[in-house]
Amino acid sequence: MITNSNLFTGTGSLLLGVIGDPIAHSKSPVMHQAALAALGLPGSYVPMHVKPEQVGEAIAGIKALGFRGINVTIPHKLEVIPYLDHLDETALRIGAVNTIVNDDGVLTGYNTDGIGYVRSLKEEAVPDLKGKRIMVLGAGGAARGIVYALSLESPNRITIANRTADKAQAMADEWKDQADIRGISMQQLASELGDIDILINTTSVGMHPNMSYSPVDVDLIPEQAVVSDLIYNPLQTKLLEGSEAKGCKVHGGLGMFVNQGAYALEYWTGLPAPVAAMRTAVLNSMAI
Repeated sequence: MITNSNLFTGTGSLLLGVIGDPIAHSKSPVMHQAALAALGLPGSYVPMHVKPEQVGEAIAGIKALGFRGINVTIPHKLEVIPYLDHLDETALRIGAVNTIVNDDGVLTGYNTDGIGYVRSLKEEAVPDLKGKRIMVLGAGGAARGIVYALSLESPNRITIANRTADKAQAMADEWKDQADIRGISMQQLASELGDIDILINTTSVGMHPNMSYSPVDVDLIPEQAVVSDLIYNPLQTKLLEGSEAKGCKVHGGLGMFVNQGAYALEYWTGLPAPVAAMRTAVLNSMAI
């Protein structure tokens, strides 16, 4: 993990949170409360339901209320950018933010999605991504961080499939200098899925509470493929369940969720994140 050299030196309780729409499903509060407890830091991490038209007001509120930082989840990862003072190099390159740090009223945006995801994928499913043929479903804020991080791993190619091919191709064009990346429409999936090594779902299809849906027909996925889903609630999505039943190796979203949260915590506190305690807290909350 990366540690922030600017150790948090504020007095009193550390105020953290997450904004999104929806937000009730998020396990970020239970994970980060456990992290604060493990580090011996007094503080609170609160979920905040923010509608798209309220993003600007919400970010102003972060400053006014003295939040040390927040996470940003679907669908605000691009929309928060105009309200920030700075972006770190990775967030600037990706064009999406999932972590904000407040330094005395100066807000800096970071993106820990990509590094958190790739670390999890390599640790849990595919140790070496070099030469792999990768299909990414979705072209939203989460996909941006992941496609960028994957492009640095020397894949054979990355194909982005989205409801609108133009949006997928526009994303592909941004990083074509780093890897062979192209965009297609979801309607082209059937003819493309047979020739992949890794399938990654970055959409919200299959997320709690709508858990009976899959973003793609698993019958189209080759048996030798690794199938990865960013969703961590539920731990086993319909996509992963069906893929595993046909013999695919599957990779859930818990590892990425914990890793991206750990990187964010380190930006806020400057302390090494208690990853094991964070993972345990999420797993325990799933069992309730």
